[in-house]
Amino acid sequence: MCFGSVVTAMVTPFAKDGSVNYKKAQELAAHLIENGSSAVVVSGTTGESPTLTSEEKIKLLVAVKEAIAGKGKVIIGSTGNATAPSIELTKEAEKAGADGILAVVPYYNKPSQDGLYAHFKAIAESTSLPVLLYNIPGRSSINMTPETIAKLSQIKNIVGVKEASGSMAQVSDIRVLTDDNFAIYSGDDSLTLPILALGGCGIVSVAGHIFGNELKEMIDKFQAGDHKAATKIHCEILEACKMMFITSNPVPVKTCLNLLGWELGGCRLPLVEANEQQVAQLDAMLKKYHKK
Repeated sequence: MCFGSVVTAMVTPFAKDGSVNYKKAQELAAHLIENGSSAVVVSGTTGESPTLTSEEKIKLLVAVKEAIAGKGKVIIGSTGNATAPSIELTKEAEKAGADGILAVVPYYNKPSQDGLYAHFKAIAESTSLPVLLYNIPGRSSINMTPETIAKLSQIKNIVGVKEASGSMAQVSDIRVLTDDNFAIYSGDDSLTLPILALGGCGIVSVAGHIFGNELKEMIDKFQAGDHKAATKIHCEILEACKMMFITSNPVPVKTCLNLLGWELGGCRLPLVEANEQQVAQLDAMLKKYHKK
């Protein structure tokens, strides 16, 4: 798969005045590529995409691409719940040097499965870039069915799906209905190993900010046939993966990174910072895993 096995969905660093801190984004991206990630996503869910302007998204792409040029791939979350603006931003992203597109299921307006197919088909046909679908019913309020995903997989540059439904039955059905070269990425760090067992190829990760090397080792062990060693790593980091979601993503992971000294700022409203109890939990977790 052209994006590798560990793709970290980057947080977006902010300065004290709330503006995007592009220099910090470059430093973080370089760190991620040096610590287990083969690619990064900018302006995805973890990057607070709903609060970023199109201009900020393209500037982030350019900055991160510059920081890791030749060392890793940069994917951009360039789509939303309206098709025409998604196409426009996708075209801009291609011109700016993106290596791929993460295309999320439209949220709020609840299209039918036929509407989902038409939406993603139009986006894919507007670009020559590889497109990774993103199914996340917990945020979009609708589930893209395995049948729709399989139909979309027949479009040449739709190369895979980030599957975050949490359903292993759905992952199984996607694997049955698609060709072997159609990539299935876990959209949940804690489900990476089970999805590998069902024919998945890796993870689009939140925990990769902190546990990138461990995730990479786990996947490498599994793919090499050492399933016992892979399971051991899975069990060791499972608690930490779950801790990344004790409140709305990306609040926990951004809190962890700030506790580790990254100084990435807070989140943009309507997200707010972790409360004292959550900060204490995350701090204890980092110390337990000897990250702090």
